[in-house]
Amino acid sequence: MPKRFKVNKEKCLGCGICMVTCPGATELKEDGKAMVIDQEKLRKCGGEDVCPYGAIEKISNNQSK
Repeated sequence: MPKRFKVNKEKCLGCGICMVTCPGATELKEDGKAMVIDQEKLRKCGGEDVCPYGAIEKISNNQSK
């Protein structure tokens, strides 16, 4: 099963670095926090390494989205 990722809203600063580093993989929601919109693109960009603040986290196989 391919890796899947989520944004930890408590760690997300809404800085947009993830959108610059990996265009099309994340977007900012109305609350100013990022959300993953394309898992495949995010995997290709490096997944959790895209966010310098550690807000993008790998979802374990037994964890829901």
